[in-house]
Amino acid sequence: MNDETTGRRVAAAGLLPEELNVALSLRPSFRGRQVFRWIASGAATFSDMTDLPVADRERLAINDLYSSTVDASISSDDGSVKLKIKLADGAAIESVLLSDAEGRLTACLSTQVGCPMACAFCKTGTLGFLRNLGPDEMVEQYLHLAALRGRPSNIVFMGMGEPLVNLEALRKAITIFTHPDGFAISRRKITISTCGIAPAIRDLADNGPHVRLAVSLTAATDVLRSALMPVNRSWNLAALKDALLYYQQKTGDRITLEAAIMGGENSSVASASAMADWIHPLNVQVNVIPWNPVPGLPYREPERGEAAAFEAELVRRGINAIRRARRGRGVSGACGQLGDTLGAEIAMLPEDD
Repeated sequence: MNDETTGRRVAAAGLLPEELNVALSLRPSFRGRQVFRWIASGAATFSDMTDLPVADRERLAINDLYSSTVDASISSDDGSVKLKIKLADGAAIESVLLSDAEGRLTACLSTQVGCPMACAFCKTGTLGFLRNLGPDEMVEQYLHLAALRGRPSNIVFMGMGEPLVNLEALRKAITIFTHPDGFAISRRKITISTCGIAPAIRDLADNGPHVRLAVSLTAATDVLRSALMPVNRSWNLAALKDALLYYQQKTGDRITLEAAIMGGENSSVASASAMADWIHPLNVQVNVIPWNPVPGLPYREPERGEAAAFEAELVRRGINAIRRARRGRGVSGACGQLGDTLGAEIAMLPEDD
């Protein structure tokens, strides 16, 4: 079955039960649900699907369940793992598995090969943009990560790329992840992180999926935010706030705002005060994220006192704020660091690589 937006063939992992029936010529109709459940359970081949008739398993054996393969893996002592995943066309992406103090696993998934948003403090933003990912390529990232330590309970679309620029494929992937006959992951355990595509935020409010929403704010003045995040030149802070107010009115959900702070750049108490002014009357939690080092970018980590003072000013102003735990840095998989293993491989890899 082909992706309507890209024309590329969608692998089985990106299909719903009724679509599997059509694509794989399965009869009767419950066979599609069986295959769907097997894919969600991590089956590697059609031959593993023991409740399918032998004739179907033999007929389907020549088909690949996955369109991607794991090309490299890096792990660290904090339990984080980063995978470099090679796609069928030779391009490459990264995905990260994070583990918290309670042992809960979170899959950090990419939605694009590279990123078109070019945020100045983000490694992925320096790589350029090749293409959107299909829903199968999103689901397969989760399956590759699940093969390491079991199925993650949480999903964050905070990997490479801007999820809301690839909204239809994202919707399809979330439909698969939440389908009761497969992964059955609660929508409350799925987060979409965006740099602030205002029209798409309104689209989410009207048409879903109603999962958790996180927005990279970083700065609350248009001059500074436009310098750090070019998206602000298309949808400035006023347009973003209008979209978030609309989203909150429609859904009633609290929004997470992400504030990546760079020392001496946007880390001052005055910056935090401006952010508090901008936030009112939104219902939010602010994750204060000390910038994670990216070689070659002209920023520095904030000193401990800078980050503490920034957080304290937000709290003093009545904002629910917390400094986010630094997970994934040991594999260069923390916020803003994805892409360090790819280099020129953001473009097409050689056929024999």
